[in-house]
Amino acid sequence: MQLKPDLADQSVFLSRTDVHEMLSTYSRHGFDLEGVHWPSVEHYFQGMKFEDPAEREKVRQAGHPKLARRLGRRRFVRIRKDWSKIRRVIMTRAIYTKCRTHPEVAQRLLETGEKTLVETTQFDYFWGCGRDRRGRNIYGAVLMDVRKKLRDEAM
Repeated sequence: MQLKPDLADQSVFLSRTDVHEMLSTYSRHGFDLEGVHWPSVEHYFQGMKFEDPAEREKVRQAGHPKLARRLGRRRFVRIRKDWSKIRRVIMTRAIYTKCRTHPEVAQRLLETGEKTLVETTQFDYFWGCGRDRRGRNIYGAVLMDVRKKLRDEAM
């Protein structure tokens, strides 16, 4: 999903790593999934990269989402073979569960109306729009998918 330059005024720009933004993966809006409590979406997302329960637990116990991300990106720990196929589903599940657990987060997402949600990042062309706004913006798409699901459920 590439962002067209003329849509900038119809968009909401946010950062996945802003701890103060309710819609970010770093915000401290914990939730229960997989039988345990996850402190943030980032903790869950990074933890689910591993099939080994001990590795998942290390990530879950991380004191900050930034540390959880670092633990999830270690080069010498094997991640799931199917990770590239399921990572969007994992992110969607985490964002949806966060919204269902915290009504104020769901409200914040619904208040974006019909605007295009854009994850601003300079270097991530998969989850974000990238430096030149030609990235895939998958995180923005996930948020918009969850927004639609929340709307549909309210009908």
